[in-house]
Amino acid sequence: MLRIGLTGGIGSGKSLVAAVLEHMGYPVFYSDQEAKALYNEDELLQKELSAIIGSSLYVKGIFQKEVLSQALFNNPELKKEIEARVHPLVRKRFETWARAQKSKLVFNEAAILFETGAYQQFDATVLVCAPLQLRIDRVKRRDGLEEALIQQRIKAQWDDDKKKELATYIIENDGRPILAQIEGLLQSLNTPS
Repeated sequence: MLRIGLTGGIGSGKSLVAAVLEHMGYPVFYSDQEAKALYNEDELLQKELSAIIGSSLYVKGIFQKEVLSQALFNNPELKKEIEARVHPLVRKRFETWARAQKSKLVFNEAAILFETGAYQQFDATVLVCAPLQLRIDRVKRRDGLEEALIQQRIKAQWDDDKKKELATYIIENDGRPILAQIEGLLQSLNTPS
């Protein structure tokens, strides 16, 4: 079994690529969804995060995403501390999930695969890229956010050129046929080297 990391910046279309892969029958693990589940399900993590952030992080046991986002905004040290607690738990869930799969290829969709160093744990990585303005337009339509906030989120992630240096495969989601690129990727991954 090959473990493939799938990533891309906000608005790049990595979720679209993941959905296509799933539709084609390949298992996809969604790291961001698992992290959100951990915030709500893991009692030890809840206690640790509440001790770090404060009691407003959970109101009547319900995780307050906005409180965490505000606490992490412009605080890279706190962000690293939170990630150091959450990311190992997500990786552990991925490994458990991957062992249960019957496919030759499994994909792990994660927004900050390169930034965290997690890319090193995969057999290959796929980076989904798109031009900046197209990404901004997509996120505006999808989330209804102001452009300044979108730009802020984009700046919080590595730029595509830096990620491309580490990626095994690149999918350009800029209007080119994406299905043909995914099929080429799968052919390459399924061909013994």
